[in-house]
Amino acid sequence: MRYISTRGQAPALNFEDVLLAGLATDGGLYVPENLPRFTQEEIASWAGLPYHELAFRVMRPFVTGSIPDADFKKILEETYGVFAHSAVAPLRQLNGNEWVLELFHGPTLAFKDFALQLLGRLLDYVLEKRGERVVIVGATSGDTGSAAIEGCKHCENVDIFILHPHNRVSEVQRRQMTTIFGENIHNIAIEGNFDDCQEMVKASFADQGFLKGTRLVAVNSINWARIMAQIVYYFHAALQLGGPARSVAFSVPTGNFGDIFAGYLARNMGLPINQLIVATNRNDILHRFMSGNQYVKETLHATLSPSMDIMVSSNFERLLFDLHGRNGAAIAGLMDSFKQGGGFSVEQERWTEARKLFDSLAVDDEQTCETIAEVFEQTGEVLDPHTAIGVKAARECRRSLDIPMVILGTAHPVKFPDAVEKAGVGKALELPAHLSDLFERDERCTVLPNDLKAVQAFVSQHGNRGKPL
Repeated sequence: MRYISTRGQAPALNFEDVLLAGLATDGGLYVPENLPRFTQEEIASWAGLPYHELAFRVMRPFVTGSIPDADFKKILEETYGVFAHSAVAPLRQLNGNEWVLELFHGPTLAFKDFALQLLGRLLDYVLEKRGERVVIVGATSGDTGSAAIEGCKHCENVDIFILHPHNRVSEVQRRQMTTIFGENIHNIAIEGNFDDCQEMVKASFADQGFLKGTRLVAVNSINWARIMAQIVYYFHAALQLGGPARSVAFSVPTGNFGDIFAGYLARNMGLPINQLIVATNRNDILHRFMSGNQYVKETLHATLSPSMDIMVSSNFERLLFDLHGRNGAAIAGLMDSFKQGGGFSVEQERWTEARKLFDSLAVDDEQTCETIAEVFEQTGEVLDPHTAIGVKAARECRRSLDIPMVILGTAHPVKFPDAVEKAGVGKALELPAHLSDLFERDERCTVLPNDLKAVQAFVSQHGNRGKPL
């Protein structure tokens, strides 16, 4: 399997090199040169497989030539063996044909664990084989940071620096990052918003001179391995609901477009997906594109669903690449237009093509709380605010009541007590046993100004397990 850049000017790489590269040298994102496709018979034969075995069958084509089957199977068994639920991603029925796919049974109670528990193990495997050491600099709007730290904390050949927007993540999210200590773990609170953090990460990838020769690796959803891991649970959910003999629809709370892009890939790999719903909060750049062909940057707002407080959706470039016939030069031009002018539209026929599969809805904080309260009253289930946005979007945008609707349950509600309390849900939420003392733990975090040079100087000074790079 070879991977190419969405902007067409970077060399094609194998899986191992893509894992370590993150962004392509031309600023683009890596995608498979050719997507594997499974027959309906092949998909049907996977029904009833344990999650890690299904993951092997779905992801194997992406790592062929880089990781032997036996090693990959072992990595996957270890990855999903740490999840608290034996089904790994169980489905919970909300009503007759509406389901929540619970993706929060991993160590940090968020869907990011599916990819980042795997990414940490893949990095360890590849770096040990190569005898290399790397630096991770990642940006988080809340959940990626803790999942990345949890997934990579035991990696012998990795130093990890996570940037989060100061005072713009929930207390549980912050503490899940700042209470994990290690010589290779560094939490940085940036006096800015998530987009500022993400821009610093992108700028650092573009010019890595501050690392003095050490390689930078991405843990954000620009890293192909994260997208690859997320494809699996679309197959998992569909197989539970009668797929591939019947179609399934998905509603996906998304800010950076990575999670829903994985669903798009699952469909292109042969899974019968009838509809993908982009569920966003007030920061609605994706909804404005899907509903009106306007991809325009606006002011970023803090909301009750902070993991989606994102204005520039990095992975959207991967979809644009396909919509433009995989024309790298066209994508480079679009991204230049966005950088210079803050927005763009695409040709009508390309937008119409996207709308054949995608619908969207933007849900504000008031509607989010109303949905949390409504679902609790109907079912006794407490939703986190991101999942609630997915439920609201599913109910508003659904094309067919005959087709099962799966909402991706992206986080445990205990991570967002403010939203649950504001919704008026009186049910007491308790942290799982492994996090029961979270609020008593010491924290370690460095607050830095919204300044790229200050961040890069900190990374350079504290890399290599506390020794300057």
